Amino acid sequence: MTPDDFANRLRDAKLAAMAEFCAGAGHEINNPAAAIHGRCSLLLRNCQDPALARELRVISEQALRIRDMIADALLFADPPEPRPEPVWLGEVVEEALPGLRERAADYGCTLETDCAPVPLNADPEQLAVVVASLARNAVEAGAHRLRLRGRLRGGRALLWVSDDGAGFTEQERTHAFDPFFSGRQAGRGLGFGLPKCWRIVTVHGGTLDLRSISGRTVFRVSLPALPADAVGPTPASA
Repeated sequence: MTPDDFANRLRDAKLAAMAEFCAGAGHEINNPAAAIHGRCSLLLRNCQDPALARELRVISEQALRIRDMIADALLFADPPEPRPEPVWLGEVVEEALPGLRERAADYGCTLETDCAPVPLNADPEQLAVVVASLARNAVEAGAHRLRLRGRLRGGRALLWVSDDGAGFTEQERTHAFDPFFSGRQAGRGLGFGLPKCWRIVTVHGGTLDLRSISGRTVFRVSLPALPADAVGPTPASA
């Protein structure tokens, strides 16, 4: 076992423990937050004091924010059961990107795809979420070039998502898949995009790795592949 393999196993064990914690704590926190929001709504109905009404709305909005955070935590802890079917990796990638191509262009980022015919058994909607989230992460990090490359190697369906954006610091790379951790400036997100990707990939029996050095960041998704005849005609011949 290489040092990287050992580090990845430790990370996966830590994230699995965090998922279990999120599942238990989420319900315990969500119930009082819902009660706070409900009571504020009742008080606002008959409130005649504008200053008090403003304060009640602030409390209510923060309770809703807690609810949304808990919803993300529960999604990470217990994602929907995947509905796998035989698919071509390249087709899933292309179906995930139309809206992102326009967004990338708006950010001045060139988006390229290069996927060989790679068959796998996966939930196409959930896998598309992974592709879109990883691509969006690169665009929002200021990348000028974003490339998605798919290959079949050693019985594994591999997808590399690489970009030339700002990259990750060592601390950010270590915690990139941790729920609620975000390397972005305050207020720009809860940092749940990458943990969600990790969770979906692991539920599919795969792995998600990150390598980042100055000027280059690469995410690698590895999933079990299928025999080519299990899917049907290749995209090129369909």
